[in-house]
Amino acid sequence: MKSASIQELKQELSTLKTKELMELCLRLARFKKENKELLTFLLFEAHDEAAYIQSLKQDIDTEFATINLSHLYFVKKSLRKILRLISRHVRYTGSRTAEIEWLIYFLTLIKDSGIPYEKSPVLANLYNNQVKKVEAGVEMLHEDLQYEYQRGIARLK
Repeated sequence: MKSASIQELKQELSTLKTKELMELCLRLARFKKENKELLTFLLFEAHDEAAYIQSLKQDIDTEFATINLSHLYFVKKSLRKILRLISRHVRYTGSRTAEIEWLIYFLTLIKDSGIPYEKSPVLANLYNNQVKKVEAGVEMLHEDLQYEYQRGIARLK
């Protein structure tokens, strides 16, 4: 089955009544966890991005506390899981500043945790790639915001 384009979907949705539209949204939310999370964000949390950023930071803290430090393999799996969580929420917000804040927070936690990421090439690459991602994102921001985030990046190196 070929899916319709965004334009075709937009045209079709504009013809629906409010009740039909609500039923479609609820049906869509039933099928996938990500759809439900996105709908929750849009309805309840999109109006206060700062609180949303803080709530995800708390989730990151919780995930970070559960990392199994017995072997670097388990550390790598846990860090990738946290990065997937961050990436999913970045897609929901669509905000470059939120992405940068979460990544800087994530990288700061790695650095402060004492995880010997330099000993593992995979972890070192993971860390360095995220630093590059933050640097590239900061370059696209307004100059005032760039200065604030540059200080955060300097602490990561």
